[in-house]
Amino acid sequence: MSQLQQPVSIQVNAIKAFTDNYIWALFVPGFSKVVLVDPGDASVCIDFIEKNNLQLDAILITHHHPDHVGGVSELNQYCINKEWSIDIFGPKHKDIPCVTTFVEDADIIEIPSLSLTLTVMTLPGHTLEHVAYYDNKKLFCGDTLFSAGCGRLFEGSPAQMLDSLHKLITLPENTAVYCTHEYTLANVNFALTIEPSNLALVNYYNKVVQLRKKNQITLPSTIKQELAVNPFLRCNEPEVQQSAVEHSQIQNKDELSVFTAIRAWKDNF
Repeated sequence: MSQLQQPVSIQVNAIKAFTDNYIWALFVPGFSKVVLVDPGDASVCIDFIEKNNLQLDAILITHHHPDHVGGVSELNQYCINKEWSIDIFGPKHKDIPCVTTFVEDADIIEIPSLSLTLTVMTLPGHTLEHVAYYDNKKLFCGDTLFSAGCGRLFEGSPAQMLDSLHKLITLPENTAVYCTHEYTLANVNFALTIEPSNLALVNYYNKVVQLRKKNQITLPSTIKQELAVNPFLRCNEPEVQQSAVEHSQIQNKDELSVFTAIRAWKDNF
């Protein structure tokens, strides 16, 4: 069996950008090709590519915000100058440049250089066109799900975001969650305000504090971890419901009412 036919193990590295963004770089050690997720800054990506002797093979875009797509045009030109062929996957939106393949819900995309097959999930809420990419082990979910949090609702409704989160929690619990911001410490501080008696959350807070003291990344999380600590996934829990009632004076404790209340609360936390 040739080396290319053997099972490959994809490594995922975080390229830090701006204040708190992570651009995810997927590659197989010993091979040259790399895939980038949401490259908002071309310069840090090019530095990573050149320092590691890699060739950019594909870009995955989750949504149109500048900190996720700001580097795409420059990276596309970089590949043209290098005479590299590149695939750029993303949802259809006027502010997403250079896309070669538009993606929709349930699309299957193949990246042969990494032996990688990804399923597309549409996740409206943060933006209307937001998508995620999932390969049975790893979830690249942009700004929909964060560790102990979820994205701000810039375009979609609370009902849309809650439905999108419902899609994500149907994934296997061991799925690694690669979101694109280092928001975890701020999120667990808010989560403890909502659910202070949650022992799993208290333990997670302590872990996150230690990681951030060392300037270490808190990601990826897992679906199992998020189900245990993320208040936006726990709107049916009595303590979360009671906190929403006390803070927002909501009349109903149904999941959507609670979610809507705590999302608005987080906006001003």
